[in-house]
Amino acid sequence: MTDPIAETITVGARDIAILRREGDGPCVVWLGGFRSEMTATKATALDEWCARQGRPCLRFDYSGHGASGGRFEDGVIGEWLKDALAAIARFGGPAPVLVGSSMGGWIALLAARSMPQPPAGLVLIAPAVDFTEELMWAGFPDDVRAEIMATGRWMRPTAYAPEPYPVTRRLIEEGRNHLLLGGSIRTGAPVHILQGMQDVDAPWSHTLRLVERLAEDDVVVTLIKDGDHRLSREEDILRLLEAVDGVAPRA
Repeated sequence: MTDPIAETITVGARDIAILRREGDGPCVVWLGGFRSEMTATKATALDEWCARQGRPCLRFDYSGHGASGGRFEDGVIGEWLKDALAAIARFGGPAPVLVGSSMGGWIALLAARSMPQPPAGLVLIAPAVDFTEELMWAGFPDDVRAEIMATGRWMRPTAYAPEPYPVTRRLIEEGRNHLLLGGSIRTGAPVHILQGMQDVDAPWSHTLRLVERLAEDDVVVTLIKDGDHRLSREEDILRLLEAVDGVAPRA
């Protein structure tokens, strides 16, 4: 199996690290989650599958993530969306398959409506749509909200790392420019959603709200009864690859 091609593009003043693989058919574009990297388990498994299938694959790190430039706490949804759109425009081809995990699901839906033509399909894994407002701000107690407004940030503990991470006032306020759940969402492409029912970060009830908003698209939802937010077990990876394989032919 050949290694992917490493590239760097500049978006604004940010250097965005990219790994891409050439092949035939719609490019499979990986859109990672909040604080995730393009070399994580699901992203790597997807790239290896594309290599076996002879399909093109595109991965990248948002600014402030992984191998890309910038500080994580300076990032906001709009800038990460620009990173994604620039990478897709450069290497994704005219109608790629967008595969978005957690925050990447939100980015995928935003990117789909900004692309010159609809993607071939979308596969969303525990899509954390509008998470800055619905899954962060709405659930924060008054003292945390007050700290964010007064100091500009709050260090949030996480089960996924030994150190807390910053939630900034700018992240929350800028995220309100990109909210989707208040109206109809149209992608113009088939959508397959994989959702764990034991997910405490982006609950399955949140995904069902999204499905209601995708009223005009062909949507399939796979609920995984014992699945968590990451969905990175071997059986979850197999479901992901099957979904990616199946979504483009339905376009």
